[in-house]
Amino acid sequence: MPVEHPLYPVNLVVDGRPCLVVGGGRVALGKVRGLVEAGARVTVVAPEAVDDLLALADTAGVAIERRPYRRGEVAGYRFAVAATGDAAVNQAVYDDGEAAGVWVNAADDPQRCSAVLPARIRQGRLTVTVSTGGHSPAVASWLRERLAAELGPEYDQLIGLLGEARKEVQAQGLGTEELDWRRALDSGILDLVRAGRLDAAKERLRACLSSSSD
Repeated sequence: MPVEHPLYPVNLVVDGRPCLVVGGGRVALGKVRGLVEAGARVTVVAPEAVDDLLALADTAGVAIERRPYRRGEVAGYRFAVAATGDAAVNQAVYDDGEAAGVWVNAADDPQRCSAVLPARIRQGRLTVTVSTGGHSPAVASWLRERLAAELGPEYDQLIGLLGEARKEVQAQGLGTEELDWRRALDSGILDLVRAGRLDAAKERLRACLSSSSD
């Protein structure tokens, strides 16, 4: 059953925080990889696990416990994913999460989700997500691929340039909200970055920000 109400988008900071994945198949593997990429301390609970998932115990420090899920154990985690393909187990994880105040995602099972994982694109420091609220994962995946083709490494470099400029302004004890960042972004600095002309991009950015603060 898809989510009918509008979703409230949020990016969870899971770096260094304990997260649980219940399930040991290919779907669980994808969820684990995403959590590991975000720096989470991941525990997998499943009677059986695919080889690629078992390998993450050595390469990524994932804790794997080869056993069935135990009722109530979600309470020891900040975030949990149920990826078992078993509606009864997914329901148990969801119910325990609701009781303990832990957000739970059930893979391809929106009815048993308190958190929906969108399709995502990562390009360095840039993260773009696409969600249909469970109505059509195919559309979300299709849009992700279309957007990914447009978002090259120059966007991460652009973020770096603006991030450095923001820190410089703050170091001077000045506010950053009143600066016309949009004007700077519309000035063609992305094209300069894409062409490898980083020094020219920095100069144009400084000029735009300087004129907007006058």
